[in-house]
Formats: sequence, C-alpha cells, structure tokens
Amino acid sequence: MNWQAIRAIYLFEMARTFRTLAQSIISPVLSTVLYFVVFGAAIGGRIQSVEGVGYGAFIVPGLIMLTLLQQSITNASFGIYFPKFIGTIYELLSAPISFIEIVIGYVGAAATKAIMIALIILATSTLFVDLTIQHPVWMVAFLVLTAVSFSLLGFIIGIWAGNFEQLQLIPLLVITPLVFLGGAFYSVSMLPPVWQTVTRFNPVLYLISGFRWSFFGIADVPIGLSIGAIATFLSLCLLVIWAIFRTGWRIRA
Repeated sequence: MNWQAIRAIYLFEMARTFRTLAQSIISPVLSTVLYFVVFGAAIGGRIQSVEGVGYGAFIVPGLIMLTLLQQSITNASFGIYFPKFIGTIYELLSAPISFIEIVIGYVGAAATKAIMIALIILATSTLFVDLTIQHPVWMVAFLVLTAVSFSLLGFIIGIWAGNFEQLQLIPLLVITPLVFLGGAFYSVSMLPPVWQTVTRFNPVLYLISGFRWSFFGIADVPIGLSIGAIATFLSLCLLVIWAIFRTGWRIRA
C-alpha cells in the first residue's frame, strides 16, 4: 500500500477545504441551524414530544444526517470530477498508485470533511436543546459508515458527471427528498398505515432510524435492518467503483 500517495491526495483535498472555509464549513452549518430554528420553533410549538423525546432534540439526528449525506456526496464528487475537468486525472492514473489508494485518498478526505461538519452541527445543537447520547459508540459507527458510504457514492457521481450541473443532480433531486421523506423530522409511526408501508421502501429511513436510535434508544425499524442496509449499500458502492476502474468507464475516454 502506497501510504505516501494516499497521504498526498488526502492532504491536498483537506487543504482545499480550509482554503474555502466559508463555503465548505460555515455555509452548511448556518443552513442547518436555520433548519433547526424554523422546524424547532414552527413545528415544535405544536408537537411537544415524539415518543417521549422533545421535538427539538428529536430532529437533531435527522438534521445531522441530512447534512452528512449532502456533504459526503458533494465533497467526493467534486474532488474526483475536478481532476477530470482540468485533465490532471491522467497524471494520477499514470502514477505508480493503485485505484484502491486513489479511492482511499479522495473518499477518506470527503468523509473526514463531512464528519467534521456533522460534529460541529452536533455541538451547535446543544446550544438549543439538551441532548443525551445513549449509545455513543454506535453513534460514531453510524456517522463514519454513512460518511464513507455516501462519499463512495459521491466518487461514483463525480466519475459519471459530464458537467458541473450533473454533480448537483443526485444530491438535490434524489438525496434531499429521500431524507425529508425518510423520517428526518417526524416518526414513521405518525403516518397513516399506507404511508408507513411506502416509507419503508425509502433506504434513507434505515440510516436515520439507526442514527436516532444511537441517541435516544428509539427507532422506526429494527436496528439490525439499519446496520444491514448501510453494509449492503457500502458493498454495492465498492463493487461499482471496482468495475469502473477495471473497465476505465468515464475515466480513460
């Protein structure tokens, strides 16, 4: 394993984050705080608690997950797309570095940035509500696994995208609606039976449910299903990336 090459890619991507601090960190944190204030004030005034948890605290895992998914995909997709756009990806492919090391460098940096923002949001939320994390180890596990999985998805999107507009297509038109419809701001048990069934086909539900369980010990689906869902998604993303580098799809052409 060429750890020096991985370190070079990782540090380069992390340095780009700190060069654009306002866009990379401050902006998503402020957006999430606005979500928290609006939903907590507008809806929290009508819904005092959900399954014994104050509504303000209840939506914190959903808000963190929303930002985590968006940032993981955006950071990873832009990180690999930009070398394609300016042509430096060919220098990377001709260097003595394997595709595994390339993926570790880019995905590792994207996941790190997303986790940093998630932790900042978590710390900020404590200024508004009282939070207790019943299963901190599982909370960190869900945080890391989700960030890595969706950074892998972002890496795939960055390779697939043919322009900057396509980079935003999946996060805005697919991921964000799935998060909003996946129980980020409500419990699935609050829905009519028909919509509960429909919601269970939303894969993001299992991520949010498992992450919320790590905070409050309550979940819309069994915790085993949440772990199985994220493990399956992670495996699928790794398989797709292996196929991309094996065939050279959208990379060498």
